[in-house]
Amino acid sequence: QVQLVESGGGLVQAGGSLRLSCAASGIIFGINTMGWYRQAPGKQRELVATITSGGSTNYADSVKGRFTISRDNAKNTVYLQMNSLKPEDTAVYYCNGWVTTSRVPRLYWGQGTQVTVSS
Repeated sequence: QVQLVESGGGLVQAGGSLRLSCAASGIIFGINTMGWYRQAPGKQRELVATITSGGSTNYADSVKGRFTISRDNAKNTVYLQMNSLKPEDTAVYYCNGWVTTSRVPRLYWGQGTQVTVSS
């Protein structure tokens, strides 16, 4: 069974930084695109950033220039470096990944990690 486990969330003041990690474990043949999403109270889950296995990245406009997504394919881990945090970045952050365990890739999600930015 594949699991994605996030870590690194917490409470930070506006202007501060946090680094989130998401490690995939289990019987994994490969992981294609991985991503970070977030969901604030009363809002829908939204894309933050994605990264392909080759390193191509995509960001939501709201985080461009402040957040950086990266990955370590050898460790099956994706990271999200968040700088210049704003109160509106407060949300539960989820990672996901298209994981191949046999033949067909399947989308897996982590359980989420809370990020709270105080003003």
